[in-house]
Amino acid sequence: MGAEEEGEESDERWLLTYADMITLLMALFMVLFSISSVNVSKFVTLQRSLQDAFSGRILPGGRALQESGGSTTSPKVSATPESSTPSVTADAAAKAKADAAKAAAAAAKVEEKDFKALKARVDDYVGKHGLEDKVTTLVTKDGLVIRLLTDKLLFASGSATVQPGGRGLLEKVGSLLRAENQHEIRVRGFTDPVPIHTAAFPSNWELSAGRAASVVRTFAQAGVAPERMEAAGRAALDPLSSNATALGRARNRRVEVLLPRVATGAAAAEAEKASSERPRFAPDFGPKGLK
Repeated sequence: MGAEEEGEESDERWLLTYADMITLLMALFMVLFSISSVNVSKFVTLQRSLQDAFSGRILPGGRALQESGGSTTSPKVSATPESSTPSVTADAAAKAKADAAKAAAAAAKVEEKDFKALKARVDDYVGKHGLEDKVTTLVTKDGLVIRLLTDKLLFASGSATVQPGGRGLLEKVGSLLRAENQHEIRVRGFTDPVPIHTAAFPSNWELSAGRAASVVRTFAQAGVAPERMEAAGRAALDPLSSNATALGRARNRRVEVLLPRVATGAAAAEAEKASSERPRFAPDFGPKGLK
């Protein structure tokens, strides 16, 4: 009997372990429940506050997040690219303008250098042939000017036919202009105000224009492209000296060859300032008007 009772007691020991486990589980659930319990009144208050914040008008004139549909694009964000576009365009325009100014200044310097080089070549020929009192070269704001006095060199009095003594000079100048081949060539003839009345030249206008045309024709014979050249007569306009003296009238009887500037910039301004050209005098007017 004693051995059977001990066997039954040993078979029921698992109940103790099971009861302990159940007790612990119950304690665990009670703790979890206590932690998860919510204060209903405080929760309701929080809920109302959140609803007021997200559904009412927070700022005057504004819209709540609910009313706007939660759009991620605000007026400020959409306006930013538009407001920056004029600034970007202005910066690009300013840069382009600065680049153009630099390019123009560089081109003006190159042109100025070329004018001075051509001037030096003409001056060299003039100096070797003793023509300093007949030929003058100037780099002005308008371009390179080659001034040729006509008396006892290019034309006889009242004539537009190039004399043999002046043909060699014009052919040399023409060959230099042909080699330059970068600029237009504007030839202008000038006379003094003494009237002329001949069958070929009814006035100084025809005489000055005829002399300019003769110079252009000689340049063309020297190989200068005709499309580069033009001829014009200015009669007694734009005198260099007063027509009151014979010396002044002789200086006004001239032909000017102008190579006009293509580039503009600081070099042209400096050339204008440094130009040694004398002041021009007004043409003489008499009782019959312009002589």
